[in-house]
Amino acid sequence: MSIENTLATVIEMANNAGPLGSTLKLNFRDSQIVIDGTGDANTVSSEDSEAACTVDISLDDFESMLSGSLNPMAAFMGGKMKVSGDMGVAMKLQNMLG
Repeated sequence: MSIENTLATVIEMANNAGPLGSTLKLNFRDSQIVIDGTGDANTVSSEDSEAACTVDISLDDFESMLSGSLNPMAAFMGGKMKVSGDMGVAMKLQNMLG
C-alpha cells in the first residue's frame, strides 16, 4: 500500500467511528496522518500538526495492523509502535482498527 491508500483507509475508518474526543497523529517518519476527533465527527488530514497523542510506527507495520496480520497490542509491546502523549487516545485507535 501507499500513503495515499492508507490515508483513504483511515478516512473511511474515521468516518465510520464515533469522534475520538481528541487528536491523534500517526507518524510514519516522512509522512503523517492526523485524526481530529474534537468535533461532531472525525476529520482526517495529511497535514503535520500537533496532536494530544502521537503514534510513531512504520507505514508497513501500520498497514499490517490494518490488514489484521499485526495485532496493535503486539506491535506496542514488541516496540514496533511508540506512543507519546495521551495513551487513552491510542487505545481509541485500537478500537477504531478493531
